[in-house]
Amino acid sequence: MAFAPTDRHLLRAKDLVDARYFEPLGVQDMARAAGLSRAHFSREFRRAFGEPPHAYLLTRRLERAAALLRGTDHAVTDICFSTGLASIGSFTTSFTRTYGMSPSAYRDAFPPASQQARIPACILAHTGPATPHVSRRQRGAAALALASLFPPSN
Repeated sequence: MAFAPTDRHLLRAKDLVDARYFEPLGVQDMARAAGLSRAHFSREFRRAFGEPPHAYLLTRRLERAAALLRGTDHAVTDICFSTGLASIGSFTTSFTRTYGMSPSAYRDAFPPASQQARIPACILAHTGPATPHVSRRQRGAAALALASLFPPSN
């Protein structure tokens, strides 16, 4: 096996965090992905990227949580756990330290997710505004009613 520069090993660990931030990752898992000891990995990661590996992981998780708070109506607790954080208290403290406000206040600073339709204008122009969900049973009844009004011509 050819020798790869340490920075490439570090990028492997960084890619692991970016792809699997929602899993219970630790510095040991990141060091294993880089093929380095935990202590050497931590020193080299900080040297290369300017922050410790755990801080990088926490930053990725908080960025994802902020995006979910802006773009969904999920509960703050659900967002906390879905981003890989294990404690709502630690999540709130870290989020407040990073963004200057609590997760709930951050969400309140943006329009509700239900008002943020992410449907391209060309699709809206073609299909019209969104309609409420219609069950299969309701669709079946509507299809039968339409069929009785407009019988097929032979």
